[in-house]
Formats: sequence, C-alpha cells, structure tokens
Amino acid sequence: MPVLCVNIDHVATLRQARGGLEPEPVMAATLAVLGGAEGITVHLREDRRHINDRDLEILKKFVPVELNLEMAATPEMIKIALSIKPDMVTLVPEKRQELTTEGGIQIKKEQGKMREAIKKLKGGGIPVSLFIDPDGESIQKSADAGADMVEIHTGYYANARGISQKARLKEVIGSVEGALSLGLLVNAGHGLNYRNVKPVASIPGLRGLYIGHSIVSMAVLVGLKEAVREMKALIAEGVAGR
Repeated sequence: MPVLCVNIDHVATLRQARGGLEPEPVMAATLAVLGGAEGITVHLREDRRHINDRDLEILKKFVPVELNLEMAATPEMIKIALSIKPDMVTLVPEKRQELTTEGGIQIKKEQGKMREAIKKLKGGGIPVSLFIDPDGESIQKSADAGADMVEIHTGYYANARGISQKARLKEVIGSVEGALSLGLLVNAGHGLNYRNVKPVASIPGLRGLYIGHSIVSMAVLVGLKEAVREMKALIAEGVAGR
C-alpha cells in the first residue's frame, strides 16, 4: 500500500493570515502522524508565504517520520536543504504569483539545471524526487538527470470529469508503469481528495501519495487526526479493490 505523506503548508497559510503564532505547523504534523501519516511534506517557498525556515528546522528535529522538503532548484534552497538534511527533497517549479504549484517541472527545458541540483543534493546524502507531468519524455529525462524518484502530477486527473477523467487516469497509470520500468521510485500527488483518491491508490507500484489541501480542509471540520485516518482508510480501500 502506498504511504501517505501529508503536506501541512496550509496550516501555515492559516497562521500567516493573521501574522501570529497559531495554528502551529509542528503540532499539526504531530497530529497527522498520530492519525497514521507515514510522512510530512512542507514547501519552503522563496517568498516564505507559509512555511518558514524556523518551521523546517523544528520539523526536522521532532517529526518521527519521513520529512519531504519541496523546493525550487535555486542556490538558496539547495544550501538550506544541505544544512537541514531532510529525509528527501522534491524539486518543484515555482512562480511568485501562483496559488499552488501549477504543473510539473519543464524537465525538457531544464534538464541541465535539474541534473546539477540533483548532483549537489545527492552529494549531501539527500534522495531527490522530481515533480513532473504524466508524460513519457519527462519520466525519461528525470531518470537521465539522476533522480531517485518522481512524483507524478495528478492535478490534471483531479480537475477532469467523466470520460476525460478516465483518460487522465490512464495517463497517470501509464506514467507510473513507465517510471517503474526505468527503476525509479514513484509517488503521486496534487489535487487528490476524498472523492478521487481511490483510483490512484489502486495503481500497483506506487511508493507514496502526497496530499495536503484536502486533508487540511477536512481537518477544519473534523480534526486533523480524523481527517488523516479517513484518507488512510480510502487508500486501503483503493488497494483492496485492485
């Protein structure tokens, strides 16, 4: 069964809305782990709009599960990662005005940049994943750049409806199979929620599912532990229904 890695960025977004001290992302991470999360993800953005350096430092010290740092492949972020030593790094594209990550890395254009970033991070003992769109060329170029794993962007599937969604799911399935055939570990995430996660969870070979906004949104209503437990149950049902 794929592990569930919970992104807690939007707990920090709520904190930053008032510029205060709460809710505390580290406490949210603890509750997510108690709910069954096998990993915690944070995206340290260049503008520090939600997660900040202090959050990352404390999470590294106290989170008892895998800590995944999402970040742009910039000199500043590479330096921070090499200092903090998260359990893994996921390189993502980043735009200043976007509300959330809008698509996968344009690896066809940035393969050289990604290869250099991956070399530095892996040289520091940090496994590296690339967040990519579900297409064969991106998968191949990620492998060629030296990535240990990829995270398949499921946003196109999540935002589609009806027949179109079925076609998008086939893209995700084909991408997972293609990445596995190249010896890459494979994760998936973006836009997954309580209505659409089971078909993705049922894909054989997935290492992990990376989910944040929908869990934090549910937690506002039912609490974080219960929100994580419910997502875990749906993933298990998806696997059982293969």
